[in-house]
Amino acid sequence: MAGKPTVRKAQLPGGNRMTEKRMPVAERQRETRSVDGWPSASLLLDNRPDTGLVPGPERVLTRSGEPVRRKMTEAPEPKDKLDTAASAAANGPEGGNLAWHAIDWRASEASVRRLRHRIFTASQAGDLKRVRNLQKLMLRSRANTLLSVRRVTERNAGRKTAGVDGEVALTPKAKMRLAERVQRGTEPFKAQPVKRVYIPKQGNSGKRRPLGIPVIADRVHQARVVNALEPEWEARFEPRSYGFRPGRGCHDAIEAIYKTAHGKCPKRQWVLDADLAAAFDHIAHDHILAMLGTFPARGMVEQWLRAGVVENGRFAPTEEGTPQGGVVSPVLLNVALHGMEKAAGVRYKTVDKYTGLTRRDSPVLVRYADDFVALCHTRDEAFEIKARLVSWLASRGLALNEAKTRVVTLDQGFDFLGFNVRRYRGKLLIKPSKAAIGRVRERLRTEMRSLRGANAAAVLIRFNPIIRGWAAYYRGAVSSEAFSSLDHYMWKLTYKWACFRHPDKSRRWVVTQYFGMFNRSRRDRWVFGDRQSGVYLHRFAWTRITRHQMVKGAASPDDPSLTEYWTRRRRKAPPPPMASATLRLLGAQGGRCALCGDWLLPADDPPQTPREWELRRALSGKMTMTVTMRRTDTSDNPKPRLVHAHCHRRFGADDGSGTALLDACGP
Repeated sequence: MAGKPTVRKAQLPGGNRMTEKRMPVAERQRETRSVDGWPSASLLLDNRPDTGLVPGPERVLTRSGEPVRRKMTEAPEPKDKLDTAASAAANGPEGGNLAWHAIDWRASEASVRRLRHRIFTASQAGDLKRVRNLQKLMLRSRANTLLSVRRVTERNAGRKTAGVDGEVALTPKAKMRLAERVQRGTEPFKAQPVKRVYIPKQGNSGKRRPLGIPVIADRVHQARVVNALEPEWEARFEPRSYGFRPGRGCHDAIEAIYKTAHGKCPKRQWVLDADLAAAFDHIAHDHILAMLGTFPARGMVEQWLRAGVVENGRFAPTEEGTPQGGVVSPVLLNVALHGMEKAAGVRYKTVDKYTGLTRRDSPVLVRYADDFVALCHTRDEAFEIKARLVSWLASRGLALNEAKTRVVTLDQGFDFLGFNVRRYRGKLLIKPSKAAIGRVRERLRTEMRSLRGANAAAVLIRFNPIIRGWAAYYRGAVSSEAFSSLDHYMWKLTYKWACFRHPDKSRRWVVTQYFGMFNRSRRDRWVFGDRQSGVYLHRFAWTRITRHQMVKGAASPDDPSLTEYWTRRRRKAPPPPMASATLRLLGAQGGRCALCGDWLLPADDPPQTPREWELRRALSGKMTMTVTMRRTDTSDNPKPRLVHAHCHRRFGADDGSGTALLDACGP
């Protein structure tokens, strides 16, 4: 290099002044040259808006959802927030492709988290131009692509379900090829139609719920789009919207109802219990696209909405609705229903000390996805809100389900999200609904009937996740009576199963063989268990009743100013339904992996149904493992620790006996 490069100050559109070096043409060409097909890290980590564009974009969309444009050669940017050595591997390898097990997931998550924080901050400040520039950066981020592939292929419940192309990615090589194809793809994006499947509708075994399964590549693209779109709207969403949002869930909605309706004489004793009729199937496309505005991936969203469905080999176009089963569909539903509280006449206080609190003369509307309740002062106010929402929903292509919509008092009670909310002699009690108890009884009965002829170990493997998951979902309500009733019902099922398995044995022999004091911490000799392994059946009543702490106001995990709040909230959260030994290790490690220091369980995505709690427990067993570790200073003191399964594959070494000796990074 001849001479010293001059330094000049560049004012970026985002408002940050940065130092930029002017480089010779030959060196700039070397910097921008790709390595093994991947752009260099200096371009992949560029945090600045893309301003070096040649006019005249073509009328096609790229994989990031933007029009295809020819980029001018840019000088490499100095190191900034995302351009660090830790995130270089996450956003683009300098030489060759990374193996799936060699990816630094903590660096990738930190990179995406910082971008989400920046998008949220810009949206909260009303800087739309900066929001769009940061969203483009998120859509180009390789860390976002890797996390999206992991979400779709490892954490989603439908990871083994293929779309119309019949493709799934279950092996590390297939996952890496999928990430490369999504990130490197240069062909114009074209959405594929979804595959229509039907599942039994909850609460009504005679009806089925339609699901639309996109192809695996479209699911990854949708997960990438969610990370760019969701933070923008998290800064706008209404405080009492709890469905399909990070850090929020069903129990927050139930607690919001309790906070409003508890007490001897609550002011809002009339309830509009409403439900939308097939919201995912009838929502208007034009309204969703109008709400998205100038979102960079708006063209991709439009293609997904109008991609059509394939059912029994026949293609049908989609003129309305968003497929229930897509990764981006819940976010689009929340965007479409944004403003429902305002339409219902909900008003909040604006004084600094009371900001976020509802005014005394205002109704309270609590919404979870397409289910909502409005707590009103009078019966006339409830019907007035209903009429107001009917006209508001009509402009979005939606309507109320009149069969499930009614106006009742708190003394009459109503069911919401599997709970029954009702006042008993002036006291508000929230219990598991009769329908929910009936559903779990039917499932326990069906599962036990299918296990006739199986051994005790198969019974325990099948029923323990169901019992733990159902009890974990309802442990925040008045559930002691329901738990005891289900335990008695479960005892009758196991006793009948044992008698059917051994018809020639006496009842005394059956009781001695399958029942005993298996749980040493409880003096109960009627616990069902396996004599050979010592494993026993968990009981509903063993789950402690723990009151859920409602998320405050409009708090969001994407808000960087509330990082300490969310850290404290995770630390005080009730323990997940796991074995006592695993819970002790989890608490001793602060919920973090002993190798990478990241969270062992997803922190901001709690399960929302008993079935999700059941699947979460099974998935946690696959994603985490217990290994024997040694401290770096005392190699003679091995101790068991919890680590991520991918961290064990990346850092560990198995000695063939199932016990790994690894170096711990934490206390």
